[in-house]
Amino acid sequence: MGKFVCAGALLQCSFGMAPSSFMVVDPMRPKVQNKPTGNILDNKPMVNIMPFGMCQSMANPTVASATAAAAGVLTPMPCMPVIAAPWTPGGKPMISNSPALIDNCKCMCNWGGQISVTMPGNVCNATCK
Repeated sequence: MGKFVCAGALLQCSFGMAPSSFMVVDPMRPKVQNKPTGNILDNKPMVNIMPFGMCQSMANPTVASATAAAAGVLTPMPCMPVIAAPWTPGGKPMISNSPALIDNCKCMCNWGGQISVTMPGNVCNATCK
């Protein structure tokens, strides 16, 4: 069984050049080790998911433009995640009426990057309180 993802967890994007922090903005969420837990709808850029340093995806228009200006040499540009869908697959129990965010969940950036949890922010599995 996976671990709950809590505020302060570390995330990584497959096209990002640096890790990012996961934020939970609802202080009334259930807590694990005194940290609020996330659910699959905590996928908002610049609210729940912070930038990953520089982006290397050619699907990102700023990277494509900078790379074209550099005669085809890949030119990373600042990351600005764009996320349209919730984390999947989610887990049990329900947290604020949505499935819990577990450390095996993934979400996709519109620029093609897969965002995953590298450190869930706690050491308890999903049955731990």
